[in-house]
This record gives sequence, C-alpha cells and structure tokens, in this order.
Amino acid sequence: MQKIIMYLTKVFYKVGDIPIFNPLYIHAYIIHQWLLNFRSQPLSVNQKSAIIFSPHQDDETLGCGGLIALKREMGIPIKVIFLTNGQKSHIATPWVQPPENLIQVRKQEATTALHILGVKVSNIHFFDLIDGTLNHLSNEQYQNTIKHLIELIQTFKPGEIYVPHRKDNHPDHECTYKFVKAAIEQSQIELDLLQYPIWIFWLSPLFIKLKFSYLTGAYRLYINSVLEQKKLAITVYKSQAPILPPRFLKSFLLNHHEIFFKDQPKI
Repeated sequence: MQKIIMYLTKVFYKVGDIPIFNPLYIHAYIIHQWLLNFRSQPLSVNQKSAIIFSPHQDDETLGCGGLIALKREMGIPIKVIFLTNGQKSHIATPWVQPPENLIQVRKQEATTALHILGVKVSNIHFFDLIDGTLNHLSNEQYQNTIKHLIELIQTFKPGEIYVPHRKDNHPDHECTYKFVKAAIEQSQIELDLLQYPIWIFWLSPLFIKLKFSYLTGAYRLYINSVLEQKKLAITVYKSQAPILPPRFLKSFLLNHHEIFFKDQPKI
C-alpha cells in the first residue's frame, strides 16, 4: 500500500506541475499578477529592525527571504522566531522523513538557510510548539505563548514585525498572526505589522474563499539583487521539497518580488 501511495503521489505532482491541469496554479498566478501589476505599491527596504515570525521552518524564507537578505546586507538587526517544531509535517508521508528525526532536521535546515540570508544562530528562536496544534492550545499554553511573545517584542523593540497573512488558509499560519497581533497590542510598543502570503493564493480555489478585502494594502518588494541567495536558502529545506507541489515552490524560486500587506496595529 505504501508503494502505491508513493507512486500516486509522484504522479499527482508530475501532472500538477503542468499548469493546464492545475487550477490552483492558474488561480495563484492570476491573483499574484493582478497584485503585482495593478493592486500593489512599491516597497523600499528601510532601516527598521525586524522580527520575522514563522509558524514552520521554511515559511520565513519563502515569504521573506529577500527582505531578510536585503536588510542584513544593510546591517539591520533581524530576529526570526519559529512557533512550531515541524515534527508533524510528514505525517502523511512518513517514508520521506522519519518523524523522530524531523525536529532536529528542520532546525538544522532553518539555521543553515538563515545563515545564507545573513542571520546568526543567536538571532533565531524556536518555541517548539507542535505543528498543527496552534488552534487547539489549552488556555495555559496560549497565555504562556503570548507572554513569551510579549517578552521577545519588548526586549528586542523592533520597528517592524512580519507574520503570515491573517487569512493564509493554514491554521498554524492564521494562529501565528492572531498570537502576534495580541502580543503587540499588549506590549505597548509602536511598530509596523506586515503580513506575508504563503498559501492564501493557492488554497482559495476559484476565488470562493478569497475576498478582495483580504488583499488590500499590498506592497511589492523588488528582490532581484538577492534572489540567488533566496533560491539557495530555499533549496536547503530538502525535507520539505518532496511534500510541496513543484509549482508552489517554483513560484517562490522564480519570483523577483515579495508581496506584503501592511497592517497598522492600534497601540
């Protein structure tokens, strides 16, 4: 049975890599091009320090790899915070990577990828929550998480914070936004909050779940000068490549822009 599943998975990915057979690709492409060309403003890298909050090891590089590299080139302080340990990412494909190895594998991939982008290990923090559980935390776990987030924000005092899009069609991503938003409001620090999209274009088929109100306040950052760095950092995440649709990865590997949505929190 396992061999059959592996075979069907490979066939699905190969067929799905042909745009005409993949409505998700067509949908993502249309929305992305519409945003880039008609609904976004240019964004320049500023001198503000930043915290990148990533639900899983790879989201930070996919969504913000260019931004991180550009800021680090300018010597701007960056911290990257991972909320989950990634141990359940291969729950449906355990033959690809044994679950008992995943936590350490993904941590090593993250530190290596971020080293390529210019972030030191001392500026990487792992919360080690279990992926897939952020929307099921007990009240005590939730309060401890918010408390820890507040401490990090108040200690580092960033000028900007980056989180996954609030409607990113993944529970861990959307919870990351909610947790960070709550922590910012309680931290009493004035800063800019920006959302980066990972799955929102891909998991809203035929525009059914995707409202245009979700896509307001879009900005595009030109990352061509550091695109090769970003590509190299993405390829470090070898554990993730076999379980992600090829076209999904290509959309990040080949894109000369990163898109962000500004969200000004009320302090």
